[in-house]
Amino acid sequence: MAYQEPEFLPWDGRRVPITFVGGYLGAGKTTAINEILHETDRPIAVIVNDVGAINVDAALVKRRHGDTLELTDGCVCCSAVDGFGAAFDQIRARPEPPDHVIVELSGVAEPANVVPWGSSAGFLLDGVVVVAAVDQLLDATMPEWIRIHLERQLAEADLVVLTKTDLADAAAIEAARARLGDIAPTAPIVDGGRGRREAGALGRFLALGGHRSGDAARVPGPTLFDLHEVNSVPVDGPLDRAGIEALLDSLPRHIGGHIARAKGVIQTPDGPVLVQVVGQRREVTPLLPREFQDPTDLVVISVSAGV
Repeated sequence: MAYQEPEFLPWDGRRVPITFVGGYLGAGKTTAINEILHETDRPIAVIVNDVGAINVDAALVKRRHGDTLELTDGCVCCSAVDGFGAAFDQIRARPEPPDHVIVELSGVAEPANVVPWGSSAGFLLDGVVVVAAVDQLLDATMPEWIRIHLERQLAEADLVVLTKTDLADAAAIEAARARLGDIAPTAPIVDGGRGRREAGALGRFLALGGHRSGDAARVPGPTLFDLHEVNSVPVDGPLDRAGIEALLDSLPRHIGGHIARAKGVIQTPDGPVLVQVVGQRREVTPLLPREFQDPTDLVVISVSAGV
């Protein structure tokens, strides 16, 4: 039976960011995702090929039903064995949306083929992370078809997690980074080796900010079945952090309704930042150099006060 999008958006139109995590077999995707679940204090939904492969501490498991693990911190892991459509339906059925969805792709999946799922009802593509191992990047005996496949995965990356650096010497790590620079020149690289990772580095999985296609401030418009309005609020910058908070506090008065999502690039004394509001959560993050763009209005999606 073909998958069919639901007619109405869940969660009063809020769109939850999705991060796809790809990488070839054995690169370390599951390990990285498991560590995120242990590091974050946010309710995260994780769609994986095999729930049993996520080595979650039993003390963190609140309940298990079928191919779904519900954790005590609000996180949920569900299997994609029946396809993305079924997994997304499981998440959409929850009364409260997660803060973020992480989708682990199979080792042979190409991110370009699944990115369209990022616009599934209730969700918003945040970015693509590709996990790559030093030894795989430098394997001269790798069959040509696998090499091409690996490069296609990496070409879609918004962030690369370089693994097995703890098992490689400095020359090998430098060579692996040089190859990544050729394949994915605009993607930042995080060291994912055991014992080498910077504190909170994997948290960047959850803070890509929809940085794709060179348009960091892009906000999807409402769909046919939305009961939402889109407004642009001019920003007189530069603003410091207190000024940004004051602007966000004033949004309900500007818009006259409940804020479902807001996004924009604001100039600060220290450079441009990406400002995002999703429900009650606010994020202010510096733009990476490759994402620098002129300041924008704050684009706000709101639910009318009369709805």
